[in-house]
Amino acid sequence: MSDLLVRSFAPLLQVFQPCFTQPSFRSFWGLVCAWILCSGRRSLTRVIQSAQLSKLKHYCSFHRFFSQARWDLDALGHCVFDLLLPFCSPALLGAVDDTLARKSGRHIWGADMHHDPLRSTRSRPFFSFGHNWVVFSLHVCFPFAPQKHWAIPILMRLYRKREKHQLAPGRGGKWERKRTGQASPKEYCTRPQLALQMIQIVASWVPGRILYVTGDSEYGGRSISRHLPGNVHLLSRMHMKAALYELPPQHPRRRGRRRKKGKRLPSPQQMAENSKSPWIKTTVCLYGKEVKVWYKTVDALWYSSAGQKLLRIIVVHDPAHRRRDDCFFSTDRELTPPEILTNFSLRWPLEVCFRDVKQFLGFEDPQNRVSRATQRTAPLIFYIYDLAVIWYAKSGHRSARRSTLQRLWYKQKNSTSFEDILRTLRFATWQERIFEDPALDAPTRKILQPLVEWAKLAA
Repeated sequence: MSDLLVRSFAPLLQVFQPCFTQPSFRSFWGLVCAWILCSGRRSLTRVIQSAQLSKLKHYCSFHRFFSQARWDLDALGHCVFDLLLPFCSPALLGAVDDTLARKSGRHIWGADMHHDPLRSTRSRPFFSFGHNWVVFSLHVCFPFAPQKHWAIPILMRLYRKREKHQLAPGRGGKWERKRTGQASPKEYCTRPQLALQMIQIVASWVPGRILYVTGDSEYGGRSISRHLPGNVHLLSRMHMKAALYELPPQHPRRRGRRRKKGKRLPSPQQMAENSKSPWIKTTVCLYGKEVKVWYKTVDALWYSSAGQKLLRIIVVHDPAHRRRDDCFFSTDRELTPPEILTNFSLRWPLEVCFRDVKQFLGFEDPQNRVSRATQRTAPLIFYIYDLAVIWYAKSGHRSARRSTLQRLWYKQKNSTSFEDILRTLRFATWQERIFEDPALDAPTRKILQPLVEWAKLAA
């Protein structure tokens, strides 16, 4: 089984051995390698067939690996986290967001109708049937591309909608809930609550380091901001009509309840419309580009969301009028406004990660009908993505040829994409399989070399 992929990939897989029993680890090893080498649609049966895993084990054992084997997803996430720590700065930067995996079929466990942001417009929302995954990722700069941030998913949670009240009583109602995967009132958690669980787990892994977490407005409310661990700071978006307050006055002790908030301050919308308060003009690196922005800043309480925690709030104006005014906040008041805006823009690599796992690793392809298999298959695809990127950062970038990264129609390309990483990993595997055979003579090697080059372009 060790010859399924290039030998330099094996040490990464060995890190996960304590998370499995010996038979499950063999299944894990084979599935990871087969998933990377598989092309086309990645249903589980096609992955098994593409790498001929049935020669190693009966094909049912790979299905049981997801539905019955004893292993924990969070333990795998901890292993990935340990692999990433050597590449991280002292202050860790993470992001939390959710993505939709579209499905089809009435027997798909846990699937329901969810808002589809890619098909929706401001005037007309669109909903699609599928799974909604909440993902926590760690953002890292690797030595092979020091100017580029990569989002490496660490923990995942499946968001399940609350059970419908129209369920039939008795056995029929219980069977219906079990089949569809809807959450009971005790099991139900909102997306921010699922995100908070993952933030608390990651914060417990590094109690002595600061963790900055970025998220959009859905993950900036009271469900998260009021329950953050001591070593975690949140950077998120704020509503332009949010009610802001000063700190409560420090009066000497007297009878009655102490005030929790002070004088009412102008809302972000009012700050933006106030012509007497000048804009501060600066240039900030946003999404890889130098952008001119105008901003106003204030330290205030957003009591309805963050309680009595003082926030640094930035109202942003685009002088080119391409974007409407926006507002951001940070629970760490030591960060400057340009740093807050730059760090918040680093949330974008997670969207790139979602695109890559769907386009190149078949994130939406598996059709699981069992609860345990559903909650394990999609996270494993994220971990396969992580392993491929970490392999490239550790050793793969040395074997990457310039011809692997070049595009005739994209001559100014100067960064590495996940597609390049996947192509390099496959090419290194084929090169090692074919040309390191001692029985292969020189004329045969010369004949096979153009074939390998052609397969590299088709990867």
